[in-house]
Amino acid sequence: QVQLVDSGGGLVQAGDSLRLSCAASGRTNNIYAMAWFRQAPGKEREFVATIAWSGSDAYYGTSVKGRFTISRDNARNTVYLQMNSLKPEDTAVYYCAAEMYYTGKYEYWGQGTQVTVSS
Repeated sequence: QVQLVDSGGGLVQAGDSLRLSCAASGRTNNIYAMAWFRQAPGKEREFVATIAWSGSDAYYGTSVKGRFTISRDNARNTVYLQMNSLKPEDTAVYYCAAEMYYTGKYEYWGQGTQVTVSS
């Protein structure tokens, strides 16, 4: 079992920055990668970014590439999403997720944190 607690959302203006955090606990040694997804009202869930739990491989969704940066602190079992140059279309609930070695699927999810960007 892995528990994920995401935080850091809020209300900001267009062009501002925000950093989200996702703290993992439990059997973190079984985590292969961590990712951020988001879901806006009336829209499907969208992939934002992913990073390997060990190593430096990171990948981004097209809509956030160049503006968002995913990173991790293994000592704290925490993954971050630095979001710069925020746009109103970035407004969504952001979820972190853990991809597990033994399934290759995102088995565990955080509770979500709301990000609202006003124009």
